[in-house]
Amino acid sequence: MPREPALKTASLPPLRVRVRSYSDEVGQTVVSRPVPDGDTWVRSALAELGQVPGVHRVGLALAEGGGRRLLFSASDRDNERSVDWCEVDAYENVPLNESVRTGKAVVGSLDDLAGRYPDFTGRQSPRTRALASLPIFAAGHVQGGYALFYDTPQRFDGPQLAGLKALAERLGAALRGVQRATTHASRSLEDQPVPHGAHAATYLVTADPRSVGSARHFVRTTLSEWGADEDTVEDAVLCLSELVTNAIIHTGAGCEVRVVLDRGVLTTTVRDGGSSMVAGLNGVTADPLAVHGRGLQLVDALSTRWGSELDAVGMTVWFMLEPR
Repeated sequence: MPREPALKTASLPPLRVRVRSYSDEVGQTVVSRPVPDGDTWVRSALAELGQVPGVHRVGLALAEGGGRRLLFSASDRDNERSVDWCEVDAYENVPLNESVRTGKAVVGSLDDLAGRYPDFTGRQSPRTRALASLPIFAAGHVQGGYALFYDTPQRFDGPQLAGLKALAERLGAALRGVQRATTHASRSLEDQPVPHGAHAATYLVTADPRSVGSARHFVRTTLSEWGADEDTVEDAVLCLSELVTNAIIHTGAGCEVRVVLDRGVLTTTVRDGGSSMVAGLNGVTADPLAVHGRGLQLVDALSTRWGSELDAVGMTVWFMLEPR
């Protein structure tokens, strides 16, 4: 029989950091790391980005579990012993956050960007003349993004933008390699921190296709109790059903499900312990009977954002839903 869901509510303490938008002044660190055992990748990425002509500062943001937060670091921090991360609100109106949320580049002089990001541009140092922020893709979805702060004016013409996108692709491929080689000591979703004031619940799904129905029931019941709107509940159940089905089919084992409702935004995560597939739309077969491809296409169509993390012992896939 499936284990009864373990419920967590707002009684959990918040992370011991302040949520700030990225700027020269941000300096609060976090204990968790978005890329376990990946400090070498981060330092290498910051160094390579810092070699771009005209750049005096580099910012790097990585999504963690699909929540409302991003972890941010920069080239002007002391990252020698360990990477200095801070937590930022993914919905803060700044260029890099927009690139991570939308998957689109944001480039221009500070004057060009001032109308869209007045608070951000107003706190930049006089040295910064232009900025480029680009998403970092891997396996068909956004893993994070980078921001380049230029001390000289930039044209941002076709060849320059193509070079910046190629750089993002190389960083994404290297990041995916780090994820695949990483073995986490514990990846139970039950142990993940809960944002202050949020609702969270976890559920273990057994290695039986019939357990998909139990997982759907868990999500529907839990979200209804939390007062989620009907459209969000129905979309969550559909996406969750596809991901749990894929996990059982491709691993022959069970999986763990977690739902977190934070200020109206729902994040649903499915963690399995042995899948070898890479979740992404690239290369998905056109066969209309292909369950895996069709399932991911459904998640892509219904969710606001989604992504995955593959490590040496399993796969974590998440999706976000915002109220319509």
